[in-house]
Amino acid sequence: MLISAAAFDASPTAGQTLPLYQRLAAHYSTAIVLGTLKAGERMPSVRELMARHDISLSTALQVLRYLEEQGSLEARPRVGYFVRAMGTGLPLTSEPDLSQPVQPNPHAHFVGINEHISLLLERGRQAEVYMDIGGCTPPPELFDHVFLNKTVTRLLREHPTLLSQGRSLLANQGNHPLFQQAMARRALASGIRVAPADVLATTGNSEGVSLALAAVASPGDMVAVESPTYYGLLQVVESLQLQTLEIPCSPRTGMSIEALELAFQTQPRLKAVVVVPDLQMPLGARMPDEKKARLVALCAAYGAALIEDDSYGLFVEGAQVKPLKAWDSASGHVIYCQAFNKSLAPGLRQGWMNGGQWHGRIQMLKFAQSRNTQTLGQLVVAEVLGSPTHQRSMEKLRQQLKRQREAMARLVARHFPVGTRMSLPSGGLCLWLEFPQQMSTSELFTAALARGIRIAPGSMFSNSGRYEHCMRLACTHPVNELMERAMKDLGAMACQQLKQSPRS
Repeated sequence: MLISAAAFDASPTAGQTLPLYQRLAAHYSTAIVLGTLKAGERMPSVRELMARHDISLSTALQVLRYLEEQGSLEARPRVGYFVRAMGTGLPLTSEPDLSQPVQPNPHAHFVGINEHISLLLERGRQAEVYMDIGGCTPPPELFDHVFLNKTVTRLLREHPTLLSQGRSLLANQGNHPLFQQAMARRALASGIRVAPADVLATTGNSEGVSLALAAVASPGDMVAVESPTYYGLLQVVESLQLQTLEIPCSPRTGMSIEALELAFQTQPRLKAVVVVPDLQMPLGARMPDEKKARLVALCAAYGAALIEDDSYGLFVEGAQVKPLKAWDSASGHVIYCQAFNKSLAPGLRQGWMNGGQWHGRIQMLKFAQSRNTQTLGQLVVAEVLGSPTHQRSMEKLRQQLKRQREAMARLVARHFPVGTRMSLPSGGLCLWLEFPQQMSTSELFTAALARGIRIAPGSMFSNSGRYEHCMRLACTHPVNELMERAMKDLGAMACQQLKQSPRS
């Protein structure tokens, strides 16, 4: 039976004075007082609460944590919540408040961001850690390495000089025809029409985005990016001596089209927009199709290059993802980039791109900077991608990541400070957390590293300083006893920092 949220408006003003999770918690508190739920009895699970009341996972977690804080429930690791006595408590999780836009700033160079990110990354690499919840590359055990190894062995047997023979300068500039054909066919299935000859092999996705920016912008030009955004993009932008505009990004629907349009109206040197439309990193947002069409049309109207990173769309569960490139007109102003290092084989770092109207220039820049992309990775991807074995492996990976995201969300609800917010995406590799404003995740990074835990503080994902109280939480590792220990320790450190904060 589905009990709607409206059923808990017990009085005319209840819906105005109490949030939904508190009304639901009061419902179960009453059941405990009346003896309907007896001491020691197991509470409905998160999934049962979601289905019974038609609520989100975040709201269900808030209900349970609120009752636990009151003393009505006790949490038993790996089992669930059980009834005990009553007490008092405060709310925990909800969606981050990212409604306030980051105003376009023509003077917002990425001066120093590269150094800041590099320092954090180097400190993390040098430290001895027992748990890494900062990096978002899935561990080896989540990939079908047996199938990959067999494929590589067979390819080397069929092409014994593959590693010892360089590609001819006349042979598609290092782009193997089988790879080009396979990528063109795959693109067609998602609504993109591209000739095999216009598929350019890249080393991962960073090379593709870097080539795209170098082709469409000159030093001093401006690039619009999502806020927050992947720190690797910030490094690329600074290395090319470009300026940036941070455009606010909703954790549900992605980049604000309205803020971007304002940026086009006020910033004549805005030459490119870089977006991850599906499972945006780090928020996990998915841009609706209607909004994708508007974004493509807006960039076309202002003659700006729209650089699409579609690497995370592979993790979307359910229906086929329709990339921005599918709305591209004959003008070819959408540059499409995709990589498979997170979804197929991290060790290969194989990707591809189509540069639209700038494809010829991008090919020239690619050859000038890095020459040919190695052939083995192209052949492996061409062979494996789309095969029944890989499709089964990919579905298994999606389901495992889903279980891990939900398990990590429960650990956040159980151990992290009251007032912590999080976005729970429909797919992908991470969660985005927002602590109370007085938290410094840069300080938390240092404290956690000393305890053997590596995290990714929010300052890595922006140049605005707006996300110092945020962090990206990787969900790529299994939630076992070691992970539970790390999350409990991290939560305790966060609580202690907030307790000692002069603003608390």
